[in-house]
Amino acid sequence: MQRLAVYCGANAGRDPAYAQTTVSLGIAMAARDVDLVYGGGKLGLMGIIADTVLSQGGIVHGVIPEMLKDLEVAHTGVTELHIVQNMHERKAKMTDLTDAFVALPGGVGTMDELFEAWSWNALGYHNKPFAILNMAGYWDSLIDFLDKMTEQGFVSAERRKHLIVSEDIDDCLDRLAAACNSETGSFTW
Repeated sequence: MQRLAVYCGANAGRDPAYAQTTVSLGIAMAARDVDLVYGGGKLGLMGIIADTVLSQGGIVHGVIPEMLKDLEVAHTGVTELHIVQNMHERKAKMTDLTDAFVALPGGVGTMDELFEAWSWNALGYHNKPFAILNMAGYWDSLIDFLDKMTEQGFVSAERRKHLIVSEDIDDCLDRLAAACNSETGSFTW
């Protein structure tokens, strides 16, 4: 795994654990020489992950839509900043640039990005692994709901297993890297 797309909030959230864990993830990524691909903003968890990876000598690829350049305050200090026309182009560009995806705490946009990565994988548009880093139990209710979707027959048990869920940074990164480096060289169903 050479590049990891990190989906996260343009806010830092109320629990300081979100920012602390985001810093730890950025340090771990840089230590493993894993480039960051992210939404291109400098606010909230987005800014924290970018600044941390940069401060550790890592490479950061930001992707931000023109209309969000000012709202999310585009991070002009990243290694490479791609300005695209809309959210669809943002997600497509991030998918092209990355080897795997991880969701940190965030809002509707973070959920949209995670679910699009998952659905695009299910439809065969890419075969890249995806994960939730469940900081301080942030995603517990969603994980329970996904399990209910599986129990009710709307998500197959096999498909549900492909969403990596971890509370530990090293475990999460190890599992994503293993999925990227499977025998076939890619993440497959």
